[in-house]
Amino acid sequence: MQMRVLSESTVPVLTLDDWVGRHDAGQLPARSVVITFDDGFQDFADIAWPTMRKHGFRPIVYLPTDYVGRTEGWRGIASPPRGLMDWETIQSLAAEGVLFGSHTVSHAHLDSLSDTALSEELEVAQEEIEDRLGRPVLHFAPPYGLAGPAVRKRIAEYYRTSVVTRLANVGPVDDLHDLPRIEMFYFTDEARWRDHLAGRGRGYFRKRQLLRKVRSLMMNPWRGI
Repeated sequence: MQMRVLSESTVPVLTLDDWVGRHDAGQLPARSVVITFDDGFQDFADIAWPTMRKHGFRPIVYLPTDYVGRTEGWRGIASPPRGLMDWETIQSLAAEGVLFGSHTVSHAHLDSLSDTALSEELEVAQEEIEDRLGRPVLHFAPPYGLAGPAVRKRIAEYYRTSVVTRLANVGPVDDLHDLPRIEMFYFTDEARWRDHLAGRGRGYFRKRQLLRKVRSLMMNPWRGI
C-alpha cells in the first residue's frame, strides 16, 4: 500500500545519490522521497524489493558486513532472530539497481568505541562492500541511530552522508551526516500516508515527534529503534 500510494503521488522518488547531487547543485524539489533500509534482512530481497522494483523505485540498504549471510546477533534483535542476505543475493540486487551503504562491521554502538575501533568499523565495512560490489560506498547509517558530534565528524571522513533515526523531514540546510528519517510504521494508515505526501497532516506528525522524544528520554540508549 505504501509504495502504491507513493507511486500515485506527485512526489519524486530519488536515489540517495540523486538526492545528494541535487542538494549540492541547489536543485532539490520542494518535496521528495528517498527510501532506506537498515541491516539487509533477507525479507528485503523476498518481499520489499519486488514491490519497489515494480514501481521503479531504487532504495538503499545499509549493511553490517560481519552479519551478511548470517543471523542478526546484536542487542535489541527480534525473536526469533532474522536472517540477513548473503553476498550473492546482494550482488544480484545491486545489478538490478539497489544501492548499498555501510552499517558498520559489527553493528556496534559507535559512541562507546575507542578511536581505533571506530575507524575499523567505518573503514573495514566500507572497503568490503566496495570490494564485493565494485563501486564506491558513499553512504552510512550508524547502528541504533546513535552518533554524537565527535562520531559524526569521523563518519564524514569516510562517507558523503549519514542517516539517523531522528523523526523529521529533511531540510535543505540539514547536516548531511545527521539526516533524519521517517519510520514507515507511523504510516500504515493509507489516508495518513496520502496526507503526508501531500504536505498535510502536520498535527499527526508533530504528535508522533513529541511522543518519540518522550520515549527516547525513557529508553535505554542501547535498545534498537
